[in-house]
Amino acid sequence: MHVPDGYLSPATAIVSYAAAAPALAYGLKKVKEDFQEENLALLSTVTALSFMAMMLNIPIPGGTSGHAIGTAVIAILFNPYFAAVAIGLVLIIQALLFGDGGVTALGLNIFAMGITASFVGYYAYHLTKKFLNEKIALFFSGWLSIVCASVVIAVVLGIQPLIASDPSGKPLYFPFDLKVTIPAIVFSHMVYFGVAEGIYTLLVISFVNKYYFKNENSA
Repeated sequence: MHVPDGYLSPATAIVSYAAAAPALAYGLKKVKEDFQEENLALLSTVTALSFMAMMLNIPIPGGTSGHAIGTAVIAILFNPYFAAVAIGLVLIIQALLFGDGGVTALGLNIFAMGITASFVGYYAYHLTKKFLNEKIALFFSGWLSIVCASVVIAVVLGIQPLIASDPSGKPLYFPFDLKVTIPAIVFSHMVYFGVAEGIYTLLVISFVNKYYFKNENSA
């Protein structure tokens, strides 16, 4: 799902940075206020899991690829501010050290996979667990978080031909419009990667609740 360099117009890159940067700055402020040292090991572990999950890009029909992101797990275990900052850090490291996702597209990637997925996953879980089975609520929150992230990326990429084209109408950056990006990106995440994200969210949080918090409570 990482958007590479060369896909976004300069105006889009600037706007996405302008949207992501203050949100991350505020999230970091909230993390400093709420951070508890005893949770460092758990936070580090689930962040590392997200890092590994996002490095496993799986190609699918339609000329695209995707992966799990693990954002909902961090948001549910901690809060969406922790998740946004943790995933933002993961995306920065991946872009700068591994070339996974472009530097010019970093603002968009953080806004979609870090900020959007964090708050969607967190609130989806806390709203649905009131009337759904706990396991279904966990699965749904993971599924919805990555699907909403894919919608953000699909829309931003799909409007690039409208934003920047040459006098003949040829797109200067990403060449495909919304009629292509919505089915290729969003549909694949609804059917494939959303299911994987839902299962990932369910399994990781169930494991943490069963073993980590159980041991914490008995200590």
